[in-house]
Amino acid sequence: MPERETPAPAKTLHHASPSGEQFANAASVFALLADSTRLHLLWVLAQEEADVTALAEATGAARPAVSQHLAKLRLAGLVQPRREGRRAVYSLTDGHLRRLVTEALSRADHQVTGEPWHQ
Repeated sequence: MPERETPAPAKTLHHASPSGEQFANAASVFALLADSTRLHLLWVLAQEEADVTALAEATGAARPAVSQHLAKLRLAGLVQPRREGRRAVYSLTDGHLRRLVTEALSRADHQVTGEPWHQ
């Protein structure tokens, strides 16, 4: 039987112990991710930049709903618009959020498919 590899230790936080403000900020991010449409929008944006029309098509949500969700995500600092002529093209603000969304959906994939968990 092959010897089991020891997983690499998790990367540490920037600070030894998060502050109350950091916990509150993280909780507000999770609250925004708790909506499946917003999570879907963030997943699409984790792949590439997109405008409201492309995001509505990708998620199956109505354009006004997508615009409202993007406004909330923009106010929270999770997405940023860039003007391209008359349209706004959205992108994620950072790699931390990209990894968070990807990991959450990877975990959901294991739950749905029954694939074994990673260590």
